[in-house]
Amino acid sequence: MKFTAAQIAGILNGTVDGDEGAEVSQLAKIEEGCKGSLTFLANPKYTHYIYSTQASITIVNNDFVPENKIETTLIRVDNAYKAFSQLLEYYNQVKMNKTGIEQPVYISESAKYGENLYLGAFSYLGENVKIGDNVKIYPNVYIGDNVTVGDNSILFTGVKLYSETVIGKSCVINSGVVIGADGFGYTPNEKGEYHKVPQTGNVIIEDNVDVGPGTTIDRATLGSTVIKKGVKLDNQIQIAHNVTIGENTVIAAQTGIAGSTKIGKNCMIGGQVGIAGHIVIGDNVKIQAQSGIGRNVKDNETLQGSPAFGYGDFNKSYVYFKNLPKIMERFSIVEKKLDNE
Repeated sequence: MKFTAAQIAGILNGTVDGDEGAEVSQLAKIEEGCKGSLTFLANPKYTHYIYSTQASITIVNNDFVPENKIETTLIRVDNAYKAFSQLLEYYNQVKMNKTGIEQPVYISESAKYGENLYLGAFSYLGENVKIGDNVKIYPNVYIGDNVTVGDNSILFTGVKLYSETVIGKSCVINSGVVIGADGFGYTPNEKGEYHKVPQTGNVIIEDNVDVGPGTTIDRATLGSTVIKKGVKLDNQIQIAHNVTIGENTVIAAQTGIAGSTKIGKNCMIGGQVGIAGHIVIGDNVKIQAQSGIGRNVKDNETLQGSPAFGYGDFNKSYVYFKNLPKIMERFSIVEKKLDNE
């Protein structure tokens, strides 16, 4: 896929300084630019590379004034970084603009789908599945019975949606995600043997949710596990049965959330955080990486540690943690003096 400088300038509302016919077919860092590649200059630290880059086209700010001779064609815009991001988004849209149904696939007779569907090879659509318009389903995706997928959503290779799952509009579900598997529910008998508790609920994912590769979201025992609109989940996150995550909360990789916990909106949760079950975390809460949360958390708290406590208190305490050997040495000297008196 090739683009000329003139075409790119048109997309970005920029102006060409150089060869309007210069063509590019790949993207590159400015220091690694080669013929046929497109790059950008936004950080002044990298300005010296523009005089040596072999990239055919470079996006720069309107106020850039070269101090030496340059070979690359310039596209001048108001904000080079923002323009390059815009171009990446456009490139992805073009690259992923697939439609049609590949073969072989299985589509049940009761399944329904909208316009401009892309359905990759070896995918499975179960009974009473409902797929919206402009949905892209990549190869080897399993969609169980009674699943709904909203308009403009994308399911990447290897996604598994168990029965009754609801996916909203404009969601991105990445490879290897499993949504709707049974929650971890067992009850012991008098012999200490565990018997499975039937998990009869489902998972509801609202609009504009992104789910990273390898993440698992369990169905509810009763009712629904709910991921509300705008939530962004990183890779390899475990969300247990009957959890609710509020709007626009973001969670980093390898976090685990135990059953029936309620997390508020606009929270930021770092990587490898462990959250106990049946607790409530308020709105606008920030939890630092590797923290352990075992209690209810009020709105606007910032926590760190395992078990976690106030962020400010943690930092004050850490001063003593790291100096504990010295403190103990001084304490021993004082103790000896007192003993000798």
